[in-house]
Amino acid sequence: MLALSRAQVPQLAFLRRLIEEVGSAKELLENASHIQDIVPDATPKLVSLLTDRSLVELAEREMEFIEKNNIKLICMGDEAYPCRLSECDDAPLVLHSMGNADLNARHIVSIVGTRHASEYGKELCANFVADLAKFVPGTLVVSGLAYGIDVCAHRAALNAGLPTVGVLAHGLDRIYPSVHRPTAKSMLEQGGLLSEFMSGTEPFKQFFVQRNRIVAGMSDATVVVESASKGGSLITASIAQSYSRDCFAFPGRVNDQYSCGCNELVSRNKAALITSAWDFVEAMNWEVATKKKSAEELQTELFPELTPEENAVITALRADSDGMQVNQLVVRLNIPINKLLPLLFEMEMKGYVKAVAGGCYRAMMR
Repeated sequence: MLALSRAQVPQLAFLRRLIEEVGSAKELLENASHIQDIVPDATPKLVSLLTDRSLVELAEREMEFIEKNNIKLICMGDEAYPCRLSECDDAPLVLHSMGNADLNARHIVSIVGTRHASEYGKELCANFVADLAKFVPGTLVVSGLAYGIDVCAHRAALNAGLPTVGVLAHGLDRIYPSVHRPTAKSMLEQGGLLSEFMSGTEPFKQFFVQRNRIVAGMSDATVVVESASKGGSLITASIAQSYSRDCFAFPGRVNDQYSCGCNELVSRNKAALITSAWDFVEAMNWEVATKKKSAEELQTELFPELTPEENAVITALRADSDGMQVNQLVVRLNIPINKLLPLLFEMEMKGYVKAVAGGCYRAMMR
């Protein structure tokens, strides 16, 4: 199977049909020279590809690497192969896996988005995953370990105690980008890494698009957190749709560059709009372990000892998700600036508010 996976057959679905008709990948290779006797529509080019001896030699070298580095080779048809992915016509014949993740977990969600994530996007992603862990513990979070929303989703899952898998666009002999190596190392203990590529495969641009089908195909649903009008996350969303998987998107301001993609998905009915993990869980009809709490309950739980002044600040900041500048708060609350600044400092130390760019403050969502 590993050798066949290296054959440059344009249509994986056709190769899968060949294997089924012949009986096994081994039999297909052994009978490749007269495959036309078994499958009349097999072309001479296909025969040439399947009789290439270098495929077997390459596979033998790869097996040495796999055994040396404690990598699991998962072939289509194996019990460990992602069952959701196997339903897709272009699913890879083999997967290389590291870690301890259950690729057939009861609930699997892929979270994707822009590499240029804003603070708004990162906060949305972190809150979504943290709440998801409370509502549906054990949910497997899948993404691509790229910059921005991808790595934010992985780190949020690690922090929330959820397993998380990174689907890579290269072999398992490297991590790209290398700055995410510490995160990848943690994921091996709480999830894992997955790739269809052999060792030595470099992260070329086309491989990132290619791996997106695995991200979408192995999941129950895809959630897009932030995206420009073009990008890999929109490709993943499109693939998820083609697989008849659910797709969701968080909205953003109409003039924000990295919200345009999400807003377009929603406006064209290519994704359902969500604003929270609860929206997602309800839409998926997943059984929840913890019921959603009311705003009043959350307010009491998160800020149990708010003074009247602190409560006024929190109320004002929550009215604007982008935050407010100090001078705006002075006008809104009618509090002198020499009293407001120490109050904001103290609230930031307590974790009630957060200072953001532009001299603004934002109410913490948790």
